[in-house]
Amino acid sequence: MHSLVMNTEGEDVSVREILTAVGRRAYGPVLLLLGFVAVSPLTIVPGANWFVATLTLIFALQITVGLKTPWLPRKLLDVRFKRELMVKSAGTGEQYAHMLDALVKPRLTFLTAAPFVQLVGMVCVLAALITYPLGLFPLGPLLPSLAVLLLGLALTARDGVVVLLAVATFSGSVVLMVKMLPKVAQLWPF
Repeated sequence: MHSLVMNTEGEDVSVREILTAVGRRAYGPVLLLLGFVAVSPLTIVPGANWFVATLTLIFALQITVGLKTPWLPRKLLDVRFKRELMVKSAGTGEQYAHMLDALVKPRLTFLTAAPFVQLVGMVCVLAALITYPLGLFPLGPLLPSLAVLLLGLALTARDGVVVLLAVATFSGSVVLMVKMLPKVAQLWPF
């Protein structure tokens, strides 16, 4: 959060400038944000889970193929907004970050570096794909969304222990999906 404020200047800031300020670890905050949105009440809106899952899928595929920084269309990269909003958000985020500092720290960092980071991306891809059928049920996408949130946190903090926790959460969502398959089949008669 602090690097965002320190590495940007002026009254307005673009998405491109934010990604440049975050640097190579931009995927972690992006996945963290998407996971947070996916577990928030915002996804009560019909179709919101699928929209967030699609965005997660796009970014997770980029991790899986080894892109160093997230790719976005030029028009999105050039979107500008008031830097003051980002500074206020960063200040609020720092308050919560201090609480998380006690829980997350660089541990088992090899799990957050290549080639394991590509596996993290693949787990996010699978979590996004599982979200589509689970989105047909109330609270169905909660576990895969929580796995994405935890993986974003793990990449941001370089905490391999959180990667392991996220994989366990994802495994729970796979079990849930297997148990829900008969109900999904009833909703989608082929």
